[in-house]
This record gives sequence, C-alpha cells and structure tokens, in this order.
Amino acid sequence: MRSGAKVALVGGVFAVMVGGAGYGAYNVVNGVSGDGGSSGAGPAPAETGPPTSGEVRETARKFLAAWAEGDAGRAAEHTDNLQAASTALTGLREDAHLTKVKLTPKRAAGTRVPFSVSATVSYKGKSKPLKYDSELRVVRGKTTGRALVDWSAAVMHPSLKEGDTLVTGEAASPPLRAVDRAGTVLRAKEYPSLGPILDQLRKKYGESAGGTPGVELYVRPADSGASAGTRTLLTLTEGRPGKLRTTLSAGLQKAAERAVLRHDESSVVAVKPSTGEVLAVANNREDSWNAAFLGTMAPGSTMKIVSAAMLIDKGVAKAGGAAPCPATATWQSQTFHNLKGMAPNESATLSESFARSCNTAFVKLVDEQGLTDASLTEEAQKGFGLGKGDWKVGVPSFDGDVPASPGPDRAANALGQGKIRMNPLNMASVTATAMTGTFRQPVIVPRSLDDRALATARGLPASTVAQLRQMMHRTAVSGTGARAMASLTGDIGAKTGSAEKDGQAVSDSWFTGYRGDVAAAAMSQRGGHGGDAAGPIVADVLRAG
Repeated sequence: MRSGAKVALVGGVFAVMVGGAGYGAYNVVNGVSGDGGSSGAGPAPAETGPPTSGEVRETARKFLAAWAEGDAGRAAEHTDNLQAASTALTGLREDAHLTKVKLTPKRAAGTRVPFSVSATVSYKGKSKPLKYDSELRVVRGKTTGRALVDWSAAVMHPSLKEGDTLVTGEAASPPLRAVDRAGTVLRAKEYPSLGPILDQLRKKYGESAGGTPGVELYVRPADSGASAGTRTLLTLTEGRPGKLRTTLSAGLQKAAERAVLRHDESSVVAVKPSTGEVLAVANNREDSWNAAFLGTMAPGSTMKIVSAAMLIDKGVAKAGGAAPCPATATWQSQTFHNLKGMAPNESATLSESFARSCNTAFVKLVDEQGLTDASLTEEAQKGFGLGKGDWKVGVPSFDGDVPASPGPDRAANALGQGKIRMNPLNMASVTATAMTGTFRQPVIVPRSLDDRALATARGLPASTVAQLRQMMHRTAVSGTGARAMASLTGDIGAKTGSAEKDGQAVSDSWFTGYRGDVAAAAMSQRGGHGGDAAGPIVADVLRAG
C-alpha cells in the first residue's frame, strides 16, 4: 500500500481514506481475479441473483478506492457503464478540479452503500473544502454476472442528473441580487421555492443587471438551453452582484411558502389582476421543479371558468339561465358523472351548476347549436391568452394547452379533463382575466427591463365578466369553495376542481380564487377534492394579500 492511503474494517464497515497533496494512491490486494475461474476447469457460469453482502462491500470498496486515487478508468471498470463513468469521473479531476479526495463508506443497507465525500476544490490559486454525502447501489451485471456499481451521475454528487457535469471556473453568469417590488432582497435560503427561479433569472439577466462573475463550482445541466440555469455548489471567489427588480412581494411569497407546506407535491401562484404581475410562486416538491410555472396537468373543474365564458360568449347560456344538472350525461358514447353525493337538479341555473361544480350540466350544454370541437380552444386563446405558446414571463413557463378535440374529449375538455393541460400560473391568470375582462400576460420581471413582446388577447366582454364574477362569488360564499374561503371577507370569488387520472386512486386537488386585487391558484397532487387541499392553500395566500 502506498503512502497516504489506508483501509480499515471496523464492525463490518470499511473505510477508504486517501490523503496527500493531490489524489492519493491506493492498491487493492486480494485473491479475486475478476470473472476468471480455476485453471483448466473452463469458464465458470455467470453468477445470478442479487449481489451478496460480501459482493456489495467488495465492489464498493474497489470502486471507491479507484475513484479516490483518481484512476477514473479503473473505477469505471467496477460499474455497469464503463464509458459514461470513466468520462464523468475524469471530469471531476479535469473540469471540477477536485483534489485531496477522501471517501468514507458507511454501513451498507442491502445493495445500497452510502458514503461521504471530503475534497478540496482548487482553481488558479484559490482553494476551498467541499463535503457532501452520496450513495451507490450494487447490481448484478446482465452479461458477466459480476457485481457492479449501478452507474448514474448522482453517484458522483446527489444534485446531478443524467448528462449534468460539475465545473469549476468563472461562473457562467454574474451573481444576482434579486429584490421584490419594495426592494427587499430575495434569497433562496429564506424563500426556498425561489431557488430554481433565481438561478434562471441569474442566467438570463445576470449580465444585463451589471454584475461581474466570480469563481464557482457549479452544475452545468445537460440541457444548456434557455430553461437550464447553472446551480452553484461552492463559491471560491465572490463576484459582484447585479441588482434585479422583480414583481414579487416578499410578504406574499413568505405566505405562499408556508401555505404549500400543508400538502406534499403542492404549488401555488398569486398574480395582481390589474397588472398581470406575479406576486408569489411556491412549490413543495422533493424534485425542486417549478411545477407552478411548468406543470402540464389536467386542471379539473377550475377550467369551467373558461367553459362558462365560452357558453356565455356563444349565446348558449347565461348565469341566470337554465343549466339542468342530471345524475348522468352521455356525450358520444361516454357517460359522465357528478361528484359522489351530488343531488340532481333539473331546474338548476348555470350559476347554480357552476357553484356546485355540476359536470353533467356542462356536458349537456357542449352539445348546443353554435358550438364546435374548436369553440373552447378559441375561447381560451382569444379570451384568456392560453395555449398559443407565446408567454414571456421572464423565466421558463408553460402557457397551457387547450386543443380542439373531437369525440368524448370535447365534453371532457369542458370539465378540465381530456386533453386540457394547465398549471397554477395559467389558472391564476384565468381568474385575473375573469375578474377584469382584460388579459394581462403574467410577468415576474417588468417588461421594461428588456422590452420583450408580451402575449396579447382580446379579453372578455363586460357582460361576460359580470356573470363570471357573480358565479365565482356564489361559489366562494355558498358553493364548493365556501369552506375554504369562509374566513375571507370583501370582494371574493372562487372555483374548485378535482382532476382524475387513470390509475390514480385519489384525484388531484385544484382551487383558484380572488380577493381584492389578488388572484391565486393552487394544485396539490393526490390532494382529493379542490376544497380539501388546494383550497386552504389559496385562502392562506389571499388572506396575506
């Protein structure tokens, strides 16, 4: 064994520690010679079944020892993807500039071996320590039968996704000091949901905001397109940050961050209807994905705001006009039902069916003369600015999809199912348009910052707005949204939604509402009825606004 490396086996846990000025040295001494068998006996049959505990320990030991030594090729030989592992581990030394690597495996749990990494990041005379935890899994090779590390980029660092790389050097963008509408600094530590958004703002506006880049260890995404911002892991030299004003409200953002903690896999967005400015955006997700802006989920009955506007604008129905609510309704061979326990009402008005979220009333109305498979699409695009792919919010976003759909999907679309895809940003905008009659494309940074062309739409007639507000107010005070909105006063309105997906036992919960000059929408995956999970999230945000 060379100087600077040692191995210990204590209580069934082995440790690999490598020191020295650079990558330490390590020799593996054992009596196992790969897949070879005894002389003259012919090739041994490949092992089958899960790796044994001994194989797990030995494979992890050899892999980590070679990695610690800086021998990327030898380490890669102990993985199930030789080329990818060799390239990635070589990059740790040549691109990430990691030196003095120490790896400390912990007790294996089945085929999984957690380990800690301690290293030094050195670049042009600047050095800083780096410590983190990771994990590897040992699998049986499909062709050789050898026990091998199941290779993925996350083995090197848990923040890496497939194709991502670690790089140390001048930061891809200058640092950015983002502030809210009143000048309060927005930091990811205080507002965790903003982390990915601040990264994207930095990539897009860092240079124009007047900052100068520092030296960092950062994650360079496999997708280096407009939606992929780098993620800083360690700062060796501070750059000078530029200042970027956003439309966010620190107080409302804090309320949104707390609200989504009510339920896992939840997202919420609040906008200012009079301007289209995004006031808050929060996500409570393990994957840190900005589902609030980028989600593509069926919005359930919150879509009935757009469907009701279509019925009114096409002269099919009015808020006070007939919209019977039978127990079932059939459209082109598909039978639709209402929520369990909803009593039929053949004399219901559109306002009542909207407030109760009666599915069958809307299914019966989509068959009326004057409506086509494309009517909902036209209403969504021309009235609400949805589904044209032209929103320029300031960070990547999805602006909805309302395709013209024949057959049963025409009715399903009117209920926010079928082919409809939305996210909380879209539905907050829908509510803002329903309140004011004017479509104002949501923005998170002022348009004046870069003079980008915002999406436009004709909006809604005043009579349609008056009827939508009346129906949404009824929903908030005596309909399906009443329980969630009970503590709110003033000018309020709401719409609930629950979206059922094939194979999902519990529906996704959706809710959108307004109070004063704030409109908010939330979605909680597998949250049940709209008022159960998403409703209280929206109510919390509106209360803070």
